[in-house]
Amino acid sequence: MLSKTWSLSTRRTYGAGLLVFHVWCDLREPPVPESQRAPVSMSLLLEFLSSCAGAYSGSTAKNYVYGVRAWHTTHAIPWRVDEIHLSAALTAIEKMTPPTSRRPKRPPVTVGYIEKIAPYFDLSSPFDAAIFAALTTTFWSLARLGEFTVNPDKGPFSPATHVTRSGVSAEGSVGRLGLPVTTFFLPTTKTAPVHGERVQWSRQQGPSDPQAALEAHLAVNSPGSGDHLFAWRSKGRLKPLERAAFLRRVNQAAKKAGLSRMQGHSLRIGGVLEFLLRGIPFDVVKALGRWASDAFTLYLRESAAILAPYIQDTPILEPFVRIAMPSRVRR
Repeated sequence: MLSKTWSLSTRRTYGAGLLVFHVWCDLREPPVPESQRAPVSMSLLLEFLSSCAGAYSGSTAKNYVYGVRAWHTTHAIPWRVDEIHLSAALTAIEKMTPPTSRRPKRPPVTVGYIEKIAPYFDLSSPFDAAIFAALTTTFWSLARLGEFTVNPDKGPFSPATHVTRSGVSAEGSVGRLGLPVTTFFLPTTKTAPVHGERVQWSRQQGPSDPQAALEAHLAVNSPGSGDHLFAWRSKGRLKPLERAAFLRRVNQAAKKAGLSRMQGHSLRIGGVLEFLLRGIPFDVVKALGRWASDAFTLYLRESAAILAPYIQDTPILEPFVRIAMPSRVRR
């Protein structure tokens, strides 16, 4: 029962880490006895991590440790590892990560990027219409790509876990100002796996308009209420839109447009930066992106375009700093 705490993909990741730990224990001279592997001692875990240093990335080492810890949790075995020492060890491994194991930074997708690749999508084509609609919806709702696409490695499409046509509600008049908003219900997300969450967007000007793209997709593919929202028609049958197919098609268009390849998280990063550059208060962007902490301020610190108005000799936006900037960044 406790294993259900984690998603299928997380269990697979942790399982791989646990396997590496057991293989390492088996190859020791002499092999580490089963009784010493659980509960694992701090000294044994540090020795295991030392063998990972310089060979694996910091994130990989973390997943290995978390796999061992999840194994303990699943079997109700006490976890007697000092978290301070563990954190120090993982920090050291991160610093020792070989260059070949470091992922290049993911450049954000911008409105300009979307507008430049738009001409390379044929919205009368079922596949292209679904791709472009998913692209614009993911961008403007600050969603994770996996929340609007299907990854077969994490399981097949299911209305219980994936967004469907019935999960879309277009409200023509919201709040005192009567502004139109389209809302999407995501049955399960990274931060709300049981009850799900809702994301929204509103109509935008130009080729990146998510409403026009969604309308084109629905007109061509017409998914049923229980079908995947961005399902597309192939030989008369609806196929849920898969993440790999999405990235492959978008990057084909990017190549034709002479642009760099897009990675999945680039959409979420780009959407955040777009709203911040519009002067939207940080707390509002934080709420739109469903962040519980200020961790996403990393996007702010890496964008000179956002920081520029705040760091001038006479700050251009000084009267609005306390509204637009999160407190921990102001300090």
